[in-house]
Amino acid sequence: MERLHRRIVAIILLTIIFTPITLASAAEKNEENEENKELDEATLRKGLYQKTEALTQVPWYLIAAMDQYERNIKKTNDEDRITGIQIPNEEWYGILPPHANHNEKESTLNLFEGIGKDGNGDDIADPTNDEDVLYTLAMEIQQNLAEDQKLESALTSYYEREKASQIITKIARMFKHFNTVDLSERAFPIPKWNNYSYRSTWGDTRGYGGRRIHEGTDIFAGYGTPVRSTSYGVVEIKGWNRFGGWRIGIRDSYNIYHYYAHLNAFAEDIKEGDIVEPGDVIGYVGASGYGPEGTSGKFPPHLHYGMYKDNGKNEWAYDPYPYLKRWERNR
Repeated sequence: MERLHRRIVAIILLTIIFTPITLASAAEKNEENEENKELDEATLRKGLYQKTEALTQVPWYLIAAMDQYERNIKKTNDEDRITGIQIPNEEWYGILPPHANHNEKESTLNLFEGIGKDGNGDDIADPTNDEDVLYTLAMEIQQNLAEDQKLESALTSYYEREKASQIITKIARMFKHFNTVDLSERAFPIPKWNNYSYRSTWGDTRGYGGRRIHEGTDIFAGYGTPVRSTSYGVVEIKGWNRFGGWRIGIRDSYNIYHYYAHLNAFAEDIKEGDIVEPGDVIGYVGASGYGPEGTSGKFPPHLHYGMYKDNGKNEWAYDPYPYLKRWERNR
């Protein structure tokens, strides 16, 4: 009886000890599966972009950048599609009423001033088919370029927004540079061998320059601590700001603007237009700002990190703290 009792106790202890590990492993496995799914989908999308390039001579990375821009600002409920570009019915069909089964021929749409085209050779121009939509988009851009418009002007005309052209051009440069559309990797901005501390400071009041709220997270560290890019991106702005001091802004492929402020110095040779990747050193922690150029020391040294999302119309700040905690755990 005593031996049986000891066995039961041993089994309970083993269950207590190993259950958290099993749960953690399951969570890690789910996260890995999601990452693999995203990577597989990215590979499929790139294949579609390259096929469209072969048909239209429009670079795959430009088509991919336009698709990424629309995936960032719109949501599609069509589970059969893996791309995000949506062409309005009134443009696709022209003055022809939309067909319920989306099986109109390209030649019929042309008669009614519709722009929809057949991209997969089945003689049907289907606005819910990825190949047809990408081919139609590429041909529209090709036509604008043929009318002696520069690429930036063609994109501005298509989206009726100059900033859309600027963002898409940056995304295209990233896709071309890294030769992939999967740029989801992230890094914590402070290297792990450095001492630092931070907490959620989103929405705290700030008084300098008028009453306002704090749009970011402050990470306190010693002067000169390296500051790393958290993402792939293009350096959009670098220089002095009376609030942020020496600051640098980086735009990633998800329409997110990453803001690093109060720096002591920038990384050597970094300049606007440079392409960076997660972990690249872009500057060093300082206490600059709250005054004219060169002002420093009005507060303890720290990195102010902010994130701003562009939704195709406006750009707004959101709390980076949950993302920082996740990147800190995963490094």
